Amino acid sequence: MSCKSNRALLTGASALVLMLAACEAPEEADNVPPPAANSNDEAEAAANGEDGPLLARFDWFHYEGGDPAHEAFPAGEGEFQNPVLGGFYPDPNILQVGEDYYLTTSTFAYFPGLPVFHSRDLVNWTQIGNALDRTDMVDFGNLGLSRGIFAPAMAYHEDTFYMLNTCVDCGDNFIISATDPAGPWSAPVWLPDLAGGIDPSLFIDEDGRAYMLNNGPPDREPEYDGHRAVWIQEFDLENLTTFGERIVLVDGGVDFSTQPIWIEGPHIYKVDGLYYLICAEGGTAEGHSQVVLRSENPMGPYEAWDGNPILTQRDLPRDRPFPITSAGHASFVTTPSGEWWGTFLAVRPYGDDLYNTGRETFLMPVSWEEGWPRMTGDGDLIPYAYRRPDLPPQEPADPPMVGAFEVHEDFSSTLPPHWMMLRLPQESWHDLDSEPGSLVLTARNVALGENANPSYLGRRQQHMYASASMRMRFEPQSPGDRAGLVALQSDEYWYFIGLARDGDGDVIRVERRAGPDQDVHGEILASTPFEGEAGAPLDLRVTARAGEYDFHYALEEGQWQPLLEDADGSLLSTRIAGGFVGVTMGPYAYSGGE
Repeated sequence: MSCKSNRALLTGASALVLMLAACEAPEEADNVPPPAANSNDEAEAAANGEDGPLLARFDWFHYEGGDPAHEAFPAGEGEFQNPVLGGFYPDPNILQVGEDYYLTTSTFAYFPGLPVFHSRDLVNWTQIGNALDRTDMVDFGNLGLSRGIFAPAMAYHEDTFYMLNTCVDCGDNFIISATDPAGPWSAPVWLPDLAGGIDPSLFIDEDGRAYMLNNGPPDREPEYDGHRAVWIQEFDLENLTTFGERIVLVDGGVDFSTQPIWIEGPHIYKVDGLYYLICAEGGTAEGHSQVVLRSENPMGPYEAWDGNPILTQRDLPRDRPFPITSAGHASFVTTPSGEWWGTFLAVRPYGDDLYNTGRETFLMPVSWEEGWPRMTGDGDLIPYAYRRPDLPPQEPADPPMVGAFEVHEDFSSTLPPHWMMLRLPQESWHDLDSEPGSLVLTARNVALGENANPSYLGRRQQHMYASASMRMRFEPQSPGDRAGLVALQSDEYWYFIGLARDGDGDVIRVERRAGPDQDVHGEILASTPFEGEAGAPLDLRVTARAGEYDFHYALEEGQWQPLLEDADGSLLSTRIAGGFVGVTMGPYAYSGGE
């Protein structure tokens, strides 16, 4: 990773990454909480039970996964596998700049947010930064995990990258800009004319005139639940402000008589002098779809194609093998040879609309029929394996994002940009330099279930069948102290396996929170006395098998012992837990008693 990439990752997230000594930190990092005072002296004091922060040390983290669909539909010569971004990467938006392609997704109330990916073959994506990487850019407060950052959209004009976004319940719509997509990105400029709307996007015409689109309330009282509209207004690129009349382009959806819901995610593309408006319609569940309209003028009026929807899986049999559902929220790019491709979100359920991995990013070609774009027709299945785009293939990304793979992290340098925390840090509680080769978390009196910023770092569960394991060294000091490995869907729904102090001494136990009515620490499902030396390494593992999760520990390397097996993993599904995110897995530490 270059110093330039490290600089982009550091701005505002010293809570997440440390600058390599050879790199110079940008000015934007001034507002970041200072590094935690986890000096070696304090670490030794804490380990000896003296005054000082209670610390948990993690020597490595290992993730691996592979799904039956990957085996059933292997990628042959010249093919790729879907999804191209597995796990919780929803609402993808793709941008083309010359031979380079960039992609970003929603992150809601996780931080850092708005990951920026780069590719030259549309298949292998490397995360180069996070656009939302400073704590003063937005304020999540104590929002639910599925509020915050919704559906970003990117644009490019005259050496400047733009990103549009909505901070739901935390400021509304804004635009940020950068000369390098890896960052740093500017402070948000808020867009008051879009108040009450979501999903802003920017279309810049060949003459340089710019137009702001967004989903918003209709121009009258809504006539039914989910009645929304797509609006357009001109945009001043120099002053980053909207101006002029706001006009409704789509009222409700492409056929108002059917009471269509949640017309959103609008994007305009100009093709052969015509303006094509594509939107998601039907809500981001099994009824999701993509529709298209076109006009001779960017401000409309637009006519809908009678061949809509251009992408959906909603009419297919629910009992089909390896279903992909809920497809929509697409955006398009082209290749030098003239091919059209689109990215979109979809999900891979393992049961009756049960999926823990969240909404993922898929890739498909776009064909043209009598002047209209199409991705799927009647009865078409979204493919797990398909021919690659007509682009020079890249080496697989590091870490890989496609198909079956494994990733081992030894915390020897910087923390990779895919690690996230819940909401914004108010203090620094982890570091990589006080004990080189270990990730050190400060155990704080902030619990997983408090809708706050606990000492938890997560990376996405990217497969139905996956495991996360890690090595921990932790010495509880008081009843209620705990540290370990978490699989988390939200503040209300998670599993924990780790080492804890209770009235009878130190124990290894599994805890679960299965709803907002339970205690913020959840309930104990299984427990066994800890028989190792104080502060000795303890290996922990969580294994996901679609709707079942297993929890193991090892006092000696490779000597795994079951603590709980066949636990109900459906509690971590979007259908039961609600919201728009997916499971993340990672280390957690807590101190403060019960």
